[in-house]
Amino acid sequence: MKRRLLRRCGHASGALAPEDQAAVDQFRAMLAARKNPQPWTPGCNQDAAVRVGPFIERAQPRPGDDHGPDLIAVTLIHPDTPHAAAYRHGHQLGYTGRGWLRCETAAILGIWQPAYAMLTHAAADLPLPDDVGMPPALYGVHVEARRPDNTGYLLLRLGPYTQTRHIDRDVDRLNAQLEEKSDTAVPGFKLVVKGAVFHVSDHATYRDPYESDAAALLTAAVETANATRAPAARHGTPDADRG
Repeated sequence: MKRRLLRRCGHASGALAPEDQAAVDQFRAMLAARKNPQPWTPGCNQDAAVRVGPFIERAQPRPGDDHGPDLIAVTLIHPDTPHAAAYRHGHQLGYTGRGWLRCETAAILGIWQPAYAMLTHAAADLPLPDDVGMPPALYGVHVEARRPDNTGYLLLRLGPYTQTRHIDRDVDRLNAQLEEKSDTAVPGFKLVVKGAVFHVSDHATYRDPYESDAAALLTAAVETANATRAPAARHGTPDADRG
């Protein structure tokens, strides 16, 4: 962290120079912010202050993927964002190009405050480390069950995928599996397979495509959906939408 030398000796008389007083005020504001952080809560739609080693960084949550109690998706941004100079400086220090990351909410100090800026890698003019302690929040594959009016629910979520080529592979495989029966596999619904964002907040609802075969998971999901619908159909109970 850069430390500014005061323009007068400690024993000199008189007031501090304006720039020195500003540095002192900034340091006091940082101490106050560290001592009394503003609580960050899932879904609050505010940037978070996140610990990255001994530093604190500004993390911007992904809209709609910031409500999980344990995990959210964030991207690390330069503390002076959105200024153009901050973007250039951030690019030099490795803030841009990292994409979305899986952030444990336990690593969040609180809501981001400008006073934390002096505790960032950017303030020290240091690049972000290659390993910031947060793995990528990548993508998933969704199988949607849609009614003719385009309402419906998610039948199956697969993810996270570590490579986009694996997403394309499984989308093609599942579409081939559903060829000519996407309208009949689950009566009353059309099944649609597509690549999608992996929602970290809902990670518990995903099936890991690297632990089980995607085609087998789809077959099991279809069987479960039909077994669930059968009693409802006998009793005339409409299906409930599921997300």
